[in-house]
Amino acid sequence: MNVNAANMIGPMQSIQPGSRPESPGMPKVGSSDGRKAGFADTVKAAGKYISNVDDLQQSSDASIKDLLSGKSEDITSVVSAVAKADMSFKLLVGVRNKLIEAYKQTMNMPL
Repeated sequence: MNVNAANMIGPMQSIQPGSRPESPGMPKVGSSDGRKAGFADTVKAAGKYISNVDDLQQSSDASIKDLLSGKSEDITSVVSAVAKADMSFKLLVGVRNKLIEAYKQTMNMPL
């Protein structure tokens, strides 16, 4: 493995000051016509994430039922599905808690 300064700095030079990295797997919030994202767009995106978490939970439940009924013998895929569903649900709950905390702070602001 050849490690030198040029190999390490090359990818960093493509980063522009003030630019924000894109999250893989996270769709952009906003419209395709170039206008800024509004609250309605954010709520629609949140609905998609909640639906995705629900799909992962249902898939996890189905894989558990298949394992218990003998239709499937692959325990590693079941454990993986359960872990993925659990992690996504914990993330969703964490985001919800942060939103509630931000709402409470906003409501307690003096006018």
